[in-house]
Amino acid sequence: MSVAAGRLNCSVREMLVSDLFAVSVIEESSYGFPWSRRVLADCLRSNYICRVIEYDNTLLGYAIMSCGAGEAHILNICVDPAFRSKGIGTMLVSYLLQNAELAGAESIFLEVRPTNLSALKLYESFGFKQVATRVNYYPTMTGREDALVFSKVLVVQ
Repeated sequence: MSVAAGRLNCSVREMLVSDLFAVSVIEESSYGFPWSRRVLADCLRSNYICRVIEYDNTLLGYAIMSCGAGEAHILNICVDPAFRSKGIGTMLVSYLLQNAELAGAESIFLEVRPTNLSALKLYESFGFKQVATRVNYYPTMTGREDALVFSKVLVVQ
């Protein structure tokens, strides 16, 4: 599809066990070291905020976030490679921010690869700021890659 997500009638809904195969396909097509279906299922069982975004019964992406102790942590956001650069990631981040606030989180965190320039641009557009670096956090084909830790204050005390 060449239509921007803002013009698509996308819907965000709870991720179901029956979605795990499609979510795994997106995960595996997006990462060299994808989360396993078991890890994704554990996120569902742990009552994390697990959501999918779909259009016309096609799963376009998903997001997973944990909330607790006044904080939210975006664990994974992924958009099917065929549907990237259409505003779907923006819709997912916006959805997670709203839900983090509803859950009472005062701040939200995430990790991102420094080489993932589109994700960096997306998070910065929402006001996330880098607060730390996790050295050798992500596996790569040639070793390890750092993670940039980003944060955003949701509630000003």
